[in-house]
Amino acid sequence: MQKSQKAGILIAALVVPALIFLYLKGFGENHYELPYMIPLTDSTTGNVMLKKNPNPRWNQPEMDTVFHTIPNWELIDENGSEFSSSTLKGKIYVTDFFFTRCTSICPKMSTQLTRVQDTFSENEEVNFVSISVDPSHDDAQQLKKYAKEYDAKSGKWHFLTGEKKVIYPLAVKGYYIPVADASEYDKAIKIPDETFIHSEKLILVDKEGHIRGFYDGTDKKDVDRLILEMRVLLKIYQTNS
Repeated sequence: MQKSQKAGILIAALVVPALIFLYLKGFGENHYELPYMIPLTDSTTGNVMLKKNPNPRWNQPEMDTVFHTIPNWELIDENGSEFSSSTLKGKIYVTDFFFTRCTSICPKMSTQLTRVQDTFSENEEVNFVSISVDPSHDDAQQLKKYAKEYDAKSGKWHFLTGEKKVIYPLAVKGYYIPVADASEYDKAIKIPDETFIHSEKLILVDKEGHIRGFYDGTDKKDVDRLILEMRVLLKIYQTNS
């Protein structure tokens, strides 16, 4: 065998394992992804808005979609204290809209949230926020009583009330879920469950205020998906830190 052929074989023997190692090192790791919800569109053109990605990873484009961010808000918690969205800075959280007199979907949603809370009870990066759509009835005292019924952990699961004129637009324009007071359109409606129309969705919000998922709070399997995707989101932050 010629010397050049022997040299070629030797080089291949050395280089190929090195290339395999580099491939496995770069692409063999787990890359966790979770979609963003609600892309913003340009009001004049209707096109999806884009921004330059300052530090794109190997699998990310230079231009990135601009996604909706939850606006800042201030409400009152179950202790009668002011509670603002800034309190949730640096945390991921799950929010829902409910009311304490609800006997239909709210108990199911709150029961499932208790289960999710228990799953992440020791994780300080996770919070829960339940906002009343019946604020004229659900004062701090009512919220505190309701929180106790569902074993809410103080400082982790927050129950909030405030003015309807703040809460309803926040639900619709902030968290993208429907809410309505049917008594405003039909004064004959008196039963609470028929009065307050709201969504069964649980909403996962990341540390930057982006919505990362909607989940049926009355469906155990969908709440299982929420738990899984919360773990994925936490892993993404851990990996990128």
